[in-house]
Amino acid sequence: MFKASISIGLALLLATTATAQTNPDSARQWAKWRGPSANGLATSSNPPTKWSETENIKWKVEIPGQGLSTPIIWNDVIYLQSAIPTGPVAQKKRAGQRQDRQKERPESQSNKNTLKGEQQREGQRPQGPRGERNRGGRRGGGRGRSIPSEVHQFALIAIDRNTGKTLWQKTLREEIPHEGSHNDGSLAPASPITDGEHVFAYFGSRGLYCLTLDGNLVWEKDLGDMKTRNGFGEGSSPALHGNTLVVNWDHEGDSFIVALDKNTGKEKWRNPRSEVTSWSTPLILEDGGKPQVVVSATNRIRSYDLETGKTIWECGGLGVNCAPTPVTSSGLLFAMSGYRDPNMLAIKYQGAKGDITGSDAIAWSTTKGTSYVPSALAYDDNLYYLKKSSNMLSCVDAKTGKTHYAQERLEDISGVYASPVAAANRVYVAGRNGATYVLRHGPSFEVLAINKLDDEFSASPAIVGRDLYLRGRKNLYRIGAN
Repeated sequence: MFKASISIGLALLLATTATAQTNPDSARQWAKWRGPSANGLATSSNPPTKWSETENIKWKVEIPGQGLSTPIIWNDVIYLQSAIPTGPVAQKKRAGQRQDRQKERPESQSNKNTLKGEQQREGQRPQGPRGERNRGGRRGGGRGRSIPSEVHQFALIAIDRNTGKTLWQKTLREEIPHEGSHNDGSLAPASPITDGEHVFAYFGSRGLYCLTLDGNLVWEKDLGDMKTRNGFGEGSSPALHGNTLVVNWDHEGDSFIVALDKNTGKEKWRNPRSEVTSWSTPLILEDGGKPQVVVSATNRIRSYDLETGKTIWECGGLGVNCAPTPVTSSGLLFAMSGYRDPNMLAIKYQGAKGDITGSDAIAWSTTKGTSYVPSALAYDDNLYYLKKSSNMLSCVDAKTGKTHYAQERLEDISGVYASPVAAANRVYVAGRNGATYVLRHGPSFEVLAINKLDDEFSASPAIVGRDLYLRGRKNLYRIGAN
């Protein structure tokens, strides 16, 4: 299941990934879906303010299959993931395929569908990311989700950043998915991540893969099959710090978080989690030079010691269908949900220990206008977020929660799944109808431009240098001054 020169405080510097710490080039790249700062910022970039199908488009290329993940960029290569349908097959073949895969897995990775409380009640009438009621319950097709019936190729694609030409396309698995996704979703929702030497492609139930930058497979790992809430599909991306790759596996079975050696794929540690399906990507940050990984979820927000996997602190307060990834700014961590029981907590994570629910470690909180799918954007001391997955944008003071403006309507946008990004004192919000708003960064609501393209955007944008990259349902755009 949601990146001009700016001033970034000490806390934000402590919240960068090890990729940024060990590789000086990373600040000028877009190595993961929230960008180099993990907050949606491109601190040294200056992309265009205005564009259209005939203005400031350096190239536009059609991407095979579907995927809603952000393209990542390292030097002159763009990497993105896609699920490419290849045609229907008989149900008998499908059943045999699933049985063969289950035989290959250890018993400890089998899924036990342990629906609980709220999930059992909600299962009677599933709702999608826009809150619509769907027919058919958990077992039916429903209006809100798609049921795959054909073989898909799960592929990592490398594209030349200068020309838009495909350099290589690597099919990492080919099968009929055991489960589909919401109709607005995708079978390839996760974003790849790179350390500048390897690229890690994550397809959830279809496996985790480490490849060289030129597409040679180094290792792969199968973590099992997810059973997602109401069959809405998967969405969390992996996180990377130093030699450790982290995957969050929250679903309607035995949930867990696992840390892997990035060089070999071997597990460093694995912890069970008392959670149901979430779509939030782990955030790795540092406190006093010691890395910890924070995961938002329905029951608890938890921080784990990256080296040992032990819980450092935890906090309750988020509701069902937790999707946004936490962000940091001004010495605070912001965890948010926006579906049922919406909430956002500003957490003083530095030095936090144990259960901090309701303690002084919570600097402020709000239940107004919080996001369902998009993650927040933290820029200087301002925090931007959208109400649910709509076109209503709020901006607050990150330190105090004081409202600068609340739920300002972006009239030309119809629905937002992409997380907002920023550069050069501008904020970019891409909509599902092809419109992108460009706003002035700051406490006042000021629209600089409204740009429209012939596509729909649910993937979060990427920014590198003087270019903005938008992945649509059909095409990938490189937007830059011609």
